[in-house]
Amino acid sequence: MDKTDEVAARPEGSAASVTTPDPTPPGDAPRRRFERLRRLDGNVRALGIVSFFADVSSETVYPLFPLFVTVVLGAPVALLGVIEGLAEATASITKWPIGQASDYTGRRRIFVAAGYGAAALGKLILALSFVWPVALVARFVDRFGKGVRAAPRDALIAASTAPDQRGLAFGLHRTMDTLGAVLGPLFALLLIKVGLSMRTVFALAVVPGVISVAVILWFVRERSSAPARASLRPHLPASPAFRWLLTSAVLFGVGNSSDMFILLKARSLGAGVTGVILLYVLYNVTYAGGSLPLGSLSDRIGQMPIVLGGYIVFATVYAGFAAAGSTLALVGLFAAYGLYIAATDGSSKALISRTVPDENRASAMGLYATVSGVASFVASSIGGVLWTTVGPWATFVYGAACALLAAVVLVIARPRLELR
Repeated sequence: MDKTDEVAARPEGSAASVTTPDPTPPGDAPRRRFERLRRLDGNVRALGIVSFFADVSSETVYPLFPLFVTVVLGAPVALLGVIEGLAEATASITKWPIGQASDYTGRRRIFVAAGYGAAALGKLILALSFVWPVALVARFVDRFGKGVRAAPRDALIAASTAPDQRGLAFGLHRTMDTLGAVLGPLFALLLIKVGLSMRTVFALAVVPGVISVAVILWFVRERSSAPARASLRPHLPASPAFRWLLTSAVLFGVGNSSDMFILLKARSLGAGVTGVILLYVLYNVTYAGGSLPLGSLSDRIGQMPIVLGGYIVFATVYAGFAAAGSTLALVGLFAAYGLYIAATDGSSKALISRTVPDENRASAMGLYATVSGVASFVASSIGGVLWTTVGPWATFVYGAACALLAAVVLVIARPRLELR
């Protein structure tokens, strides 16, 4: 083990893991980051491009899907909720068993390609649907694909990256993914404005989805050096560090309700449809802009402080949403909300990748994603009850309290984390 690996293996926060100050002037940070990006494995850049095209495809469809199901196919709004609930539950629940299967076979690339391929197929089925049950199948196939690809893809990024570059690698991936989320709705709006039907838009959305699969087949290579696991029996990774992080994620997740509530808050303060959309775009722009520099920073100071800071930002922003009384205040809150997810999304994946060996990495990442998804479903249910029975402020105060509790757990856990 070389010196870099020895430092990475020690607990963050110990004296031995303190990063030596970089003598390069702060103004040269973008140049240093660009040089580090150039040194990343080709898999990381390719998977970033894959996620960009896949998210353009998904986000072209997403804003039109509710209108298509309720107006074109004539399904009631209540049924739309059932369709979306089943779809998102499928994506969350699938991630852990697929991560287990990826570790069992020792393969990542085949699962990634299959997942993105299923998502593209879902858009095609949607374009061909003339009754709501077919639309349900389309969303199921799409979200099933998301569940299949997520854990093996993240494990592949980790296996393709040195420990001291994983924050940057996951930050790049989240940046590319979120840029797709910004452009997708704008692409859909443009196509509708020129007079295309929603079916035609859905059919065109298949194209970037197919491109994402083609990039995988041509440019992504298997990097996992871990042997196939002897048993497919589900188990919790034998890593105390991972269990601490999982506990914190559960506490945070049960307060991290759907973004629907912040959009409803904007609407309740008088923002029109265009205003709500622009606020959501602002959130995604901040998310995309912050992911790369925060991911790079996490490699220098450790992922734990970045994730901890993200939880604190979330708590502050949610408290702000509880107290906000004007649309002007929402501009700053939506921008700061993008910074929270930029800090936590990629950095948490980089942190998890350092708590388990390669042969268990997809399982750990899949379990983390599944538990977080289920916890968020619980959060949305609680948030809806609080919104209706107590008031909108209660939903946000509850979320802020859960985030602070999760941050406390991270503070307690930090000296106990043994990282690879």
